[in-house]
Amino acid sequence: MRKLISLVLFLATVIVSGSFAAYPSKAIKLIVPSKAGGSTDTTARLFAQTAKKYWKGARFIIVDKPGSGGLMGFEAEARSRADGYTLGLMFTPQIVAHIVAKRATYTLDSFKIIGNIAEDPEIVVVPAQSSVKNLDDLVKLAKSKKITAAVNGIGSDDFLAAKNFETAAGIKFNLMPTRGSTEEKAAILGNHIEVAFMNLSQMLAQHKAGKARIIAIMAKKRSDIAMDIKTAPEQGYNVLMTATRGMIINAKVKKSIADKISDLYTKVMNDKGFQAKTKKAFIFLKPMKGKVYRDYLEQLQKDTQKVYDVSPW
Repeated sequence: MRKLISLVLFLATVIVSGSFAAYPSKAIKLIVPSKAGGSTDTTARLFAQTAKKYWKGARFIIVDKPGSGGLMGFEAEARSRADGYTLGLMFTPQIVAHIVAKRATYTLDSFKIIGNIAEDPEIVVVPAQSSVKNLDDLVKLAKSKKITAAVNGIGSDDFLAAKNFETAAGIKFNLMPTRGSTEEKAAILGNHIEVAFMNLSQMLAQHKAGKARIIAIMAKKRSDIAMDIKTAPEQGYNVLMTATRGMIINAKVKKSIADKISDLYTKVMNDKGFQAKTKKAFIFLKPMKGKVYRDYLEQLQKDTQKVYDVSPW
């Protein structure tokens, strides 16, 4: 009888403690592998704000883990407890670039891919005072002298775009890795370098204000909010690059919880308020759910491997 009473008391304690509570029953961490205030951080905060509409009473805690081109954050996401209480944002191509360069302890199999949230197409931008008006002008200049091209770190989408453009155009830049878009902006706006490879959201306002000139967008079609900017393929250079920002969780999270997270992702992506807020923040939504995004990442890793094999970093 004493054993039965003890068992009943134990089970009551477990239930009260929330161990058997329906998911989610406690705060959810959302790891951001970059600095607070950046576009990835903003994406995470807008996602969390909207998610509360669908998970009533849920609390989301944004945890910024910058460093090493996202590597510190990606590693933390891979090491997180597989209980569904840690979600992770990630961005490409860095998440696969670290795998290719053998710096990562994770692989794509370390994660369950929930889906992509946004993309940010790559651009080629020059100072407003530059005589360069298009990609042909840039190539002509690069063949006449060694010019400096700024990129946001080695292995980034900027870096890969610049290397792919070098190959397509038969030129070589003096590549200048920076510590972020703020440095790239300063170099272009101050007319300190000839060209920079960046993301559309990072220079669109300056382009519209006439403070810088975007001469190409590395996408298949022009942006709806910048129709004056020609694509690289339109100009005869078939170089495409975009950064994506997706959501991942530990691969060992059980299916029932992963399915709930996936359902939340779908609800948020379809939310009109979320769509309006992201548009205002120059966050370009690009839904790619589950397997579709996983296939995209696997192909991106193969493409990145090809660049690394020619020019390892």
